[in-house]
Amino acid sequence: MQKTTFADLVRNAVRRIPKGETRTYAEVAKAIGHAGAARAVGTIMKNNYDSTVPCHRVIKSDGAVGAYNRGGPAAKRKLLKAEGVKGL
Repeated sequence: MQKTTFADLVRNAVRRIPKGETRTYAEVAKAIGHAGAARAVGTIMKNNYDSTVPCHRVIKSDGAVGAYNRGGPAAKRKLLKAEGVKGL
């Protein structure tokens, strides 16, 4: 049996964020039982190139979109707007 890593937990939680919705890095950390690990979630998303993980749906706690490793904040904002996320 393969052990589930912290990174696996993060990626699986992000996969469950519905299209048109966002979660903060802190919300993702809390959802997987690691409430103080928002920065670690950010690091995992920064290094994510798995297209099945919609990392563009994870934003900063202040509502800013934050960084995006596939084209920067402008690309992330464009994807979120295309999914119907308002207030960006």
